[in-house]
Amino acid sequence: MTVRVLFFSVLRDVAGADEVPVKLQSGATVADLLGELFTRWPKLQEWDKSLLIAVDQYYAKRDGALHENAEIAIMPPVQGG
Repeated sequence: MTVRVLFFSVLRDVAGADEVPVKLQSGATVADLLGELFTRWPKLQEWDKSLLIAVDQYYAKRDGALHENAEIAIMPPVQGG
């Protein structure tokens, strides 16, 4: 299956893109996706403990299942200002 990953804020700089398609095995989870992203962009793993992840505009846990054409937003922690 293919999902669409959106990077926000400083994570855009880490990935060098706003958005990328990612191919995963059927039945993949958010954790599986993160493993793939960390392989492609090892520096992204430095943010691992504080990443916010949304699937189809709803916050998701790492054991959440993904589906074909899902939109996954990868965000750094929310900052005040």
